[in-house]
Amino acid sequence: MTDDGARAFDFIHGSWRVQNRKLRDTTDPRCEEWVEFDATSEVFPVLRGVGHVDRMDVPDPPDGAPFEGFTLRLFDPAAGTWNIWWSSSRHPGHLDPPMVGSFAGDQGVFLADDVIGGYEVTVRFEWLAGKTPRWQQSFSYDAGRTWKVNWLMDFSRRASVPSGI
Repeated sequence: MTDDGARAFDFIHGSWRVQNRKLRDTTDPRCEEWVEFDATSEVFPVLRGVGHVDRMDVPDPPDGAPFEGFTLRLFDPAAGTWNIWWSSSRHPGHLDPPMVGSFAGDQGVFLADDVIGGYEVTVRFEWLAGKTPRWQQSFSYDAGRTWKVNWLMDFSRRASVPSGI
């Protein structure tokens, strides 16, 4: 396979400890209260490497009951882009609209339009690849003119994977 972007997310495969810092209520554009919590993540390739699944376990979030998150990332070779879908046990049966984007070097940018908390927003995911990856989510309420960061995740490798995740 050529270097067409299909391997851009290979850095995230494996077992991770995830330090989260997010606005308590990401659905409220007026929220300014930040909370922090830990999670674990297990990421493994699927479809012969042009996709992967990411399971995140959040045992003690500051804003509700424990939850499991699920991300499916698939590379579209015809478009040269990645599609990213998110779901969680907090919203059973719901799959968010796909984020679409690509990497330029070690930085990936992915966008989608959605309605969140009754507001039309453009959602942006930014990935910084490397040994200690960082993910950041921002919302724009004005069609991308300005952005409000509302969630950050810093990843560090775990030595082993406990059973159950």
